[in-house]
Amino acid sequence: MKTKLILVGGFLGSGKTTLLWESARRLTGRGHSVGLVTNDQAPDLVDTAFLSRSGAGVREVSGSCFCCNFDGFTNAVRSLIDQKACIIIAEPVGSCTDLSATIMQPLKDKHPEIDLAPLTVLVDPGRVREVLQEGDSIMHASALYILRLQMEEADHILLNKADTLDSGECNAMGDLVTTAFPAAKVGSVSAKTGDGVDVWLDAILADKAVAQRIVDVDYDRYAEGEAVLGWLNAVIQLHAHDKNPGWRGVAECLLNRMYSSFKDRRAEIGHVKLALDSEGGQGTANLTRLDGEITFRDFDSLTGDRASLILNARVQMSPYELETIVRKAVALLEKDGVSAEILTLRCLMPGRPNPTHRYTRVV
Repeated sequence: MKTKLILVGGFLGSGKTTLLWESARRLTGRGHSVGLVTNDQAPDLVDTAFLSRSGAGVREVSGSCFCCNFDGFTNAVRSLIDQKACIIIAEPVGSCTDLSATIMQPLKDKHPEIDLAPLTVLVDPGRVREVLQEGDSIMHASALYILRLQMEEADHILLNKADTLDSGECNAMGDLVTTAFPAAKVGSVSAKTGDGVDVWLDAILADKAVAQRIVDVDYDRYAEGEAVLGWLNAVIQLHAHDKNPGWRGVAECLLNRMYSSFKDRRAEIGHVKLALDSEGGQGTANLTRLDGEITFRDFDSLTGDRASLILNARVQMSPYELETIVRKAVALLEKDGVSAEILTLRCLMPGRPNPTHRYTRVV
């Protein structure tokens, strides 16, 4: 049997990694061997560290998006196939679009041995409102342009975070998306609770209508939408002066100081994520917008006085500003009784997209 490949696009903060985790768990429970592929502009990705705990095989394509490193992407997929994965779910960079022309059509043309599922785009209700209802937004217009393109080319648009909406709000949002993008199949899900995940999986595993559209893309505006974001990945070694420091509190202090600086500058957040490994396992934390709340997961079991921290931040500001804020917040951990050593830190502005392939017709 051919290996099924599921591509899940969506803007920064939409919840793709949580959906991959929950999907892998459910597919494994059905008896499938599952592989996952993550993607980022730089190495040291929280998503990879988090998903590696899922039990699925995980590969990371770093240094560029899938479309600009098509061979790297297909090599990662091939590696998982060689490891006997029968279903692979891949998560492109959140600021990436034009996936039908640059990934889906080349895969159909050059790799017929892979069974492609329809292109799914996961969306956050708040971002959908900003795009479709033209409400007040501090997100740059060219960044929102990327999100609109993502939805325009999707075979399936999946409204995430349905647990934050009542049934009326969810139905109204679904109708809004359906009216704006009538060619796509629209559904809803809560990746956090798992509600709707099985319904979505059943739908895309059965659907044979794959990458039916190629959208017109203004690559100058696309490049601007990526370039308005500073992009930071860091690995930090922590040593607490107390043998039982309370690692959630440490993570909360770090994120709150960063958040305060972003708020003072009205710098919209794409996402800020961290994964903290210590005795007892791994805790993760996440913030996906300036008016959002920090969420924490699995910190209660963490013990010991040493920890390794991976930090990823995508924020609407210059790389220099972002790096300055992060370094200051890390240094201030000393006031909380924690010595911090930055082992690696990369802060950049994404370069102009330069796809390996770009098809102008549907294969």
